[in-house]
Amino acid sequence: MFNFDSMITRQRKWMLYWLAILVLCAGFLPYTRIFLGLILGSSISLYNLWLLQYKSDKFGKTVAAGQKPRTGLGTFTRMAAAVLAVLIAMRFDEYFHLYAVIIGIVSSYVIMMIDYILYQIIIIIRNSKED
Repeated sequence: MFNFDSMITRQRKWMLYWLAILVLCAGFLPYTRIFLGLILGSSISLYNLWLLQYKSDKFGKTVAAGQKPRTGLGTFTRMAAAVLAVLIAMRFDEYFHLYAVIIGIVSSYVIMMIDYILYQIIIIIRNSKED
């Protein structure tokens, strides 16, 4: 479980760094509408990431204890959050760029892939140094 806990922490840090960069870009660059859309989508993506990690941890502990899981991994809730972000972007289209919101929604999945690739590279480097 230690690897899972460290993975959760790493991915949340990467998401918070990403959101901080977007806030700085929205404040200093002239493409405010695009960056606000990315911030909205990435915020929903951070919520979805947190929910997925929470539900996965709970699901894993339930199965490890030999019990039958009562709930799923929250797919409907995560989809509903994404739809809510798109509806907000459509309602307030003068503030949020719709395509940027959609790109922001998938940002946690991109971060999960990057984290996995970097973690695998680090493992390969560590194993090659031990040999």
